[in-house]
Amino acid sequence: MVVKWDPTDPSSWRAQDELALWLKAHGRIAIGGVDTRRLTRAIRQQGAPHVALCHNPEGLFDVENLRAQAQAFVGLEGLDLAKEVSCTQSYKWNEKRWAWTDGYVCEDTPKYKVVAIDYGAKRNILRCLASVGCDVTVLPASATAEEVMAQKPDGVFLSNGPGDPAATGIYAVPMIRALLEQTNIPLFGICLGHQILALALGAKTIKMNHGHHGANHPVKDLESNKVEITSMNHGFTVDSQSLPTGILETHISLFDGSNCGIRMADRPVFSVQYHPEASPGPQDSFYLFEKFASEMQKNLAA
Repeated sequence: MVVKWDPTDPSSWRAQDELALWLKAHGRIAIGGVDTRRLTRAIRQQGAPHVALCHNPEGLFDVENLRAQAQAFVGLEGLDLAKEVSCTQSYKWNEKRWAWTDGYVCEDTPKYKVVAIDYGAKRNILRCLASVGCDVTVLPASATAEEVMAQKPDGVFLSNGPGDPAATGIYAVPMIRALLEQTNIPLFGICLGHQILALALGAKTIKMNHGHHGANHPVKDLESNKVEITSMNHGFTVDSQSLPTGILETHISLFDGSNCGIRMADRPVFSVQYHPEASPGPQDSFYLFEKFASEMQKNLAA
């Protein structure tokens, strides 16, 4: 955590501890007294830098060694990080989104069987799926098309996650292509899942100068002309110029025009770059989960 001011004493009656103590207890590092506006300008102009952040209670630092460590970092290109954060065994999920006044409750009468591929899945994505009637089975990032289809799903979800989509795509892209060839069931992807789906459909991904991070990112839905306030966290993007025939661009960032969504013209297959489950709008993008459920309902009724 990098902030301009040092944290003050807790001011909320809900506070259970001081921020510094919480960070220490969880092994997290933070720094205050940084001109974050200047840092933001530098990143926008020069790209995301490689840095080393070190703490020494006595104020003794080997600056040259820290600089060498930062320079030695190879960057995210070519790194497959999804396997490191993915689950190692399959599991079931039925907890729905938090709601007043019930809190978290379970989906007891699901309508659709969904397989979610875990490239680093956020729990609230799984909650959103359960909230639209999905009985979710989560499979590891390395799952094969045969393992997916063995669950007899009504739809397949491709989750968010870290790392270079091209590196993860070495094993994920063949799986997705096999699903597209063998079945017509709906597919829905978010973030890394969006990028890997694009690769499977024949598009390319590229490393961004500084990526998109945080909330309040305006995204335009090109098909409805509506603007959604979204949350983003990615350093790679789908190259919209590489989209093959039959793959439509559905969303773009209003900050830089980069791609934020695609769909197949003739199949119930779609994805977005941003995080609809993060609810910064707060519910601008929840319709995407409802769309996924609707496509599964159409498929079952056909």
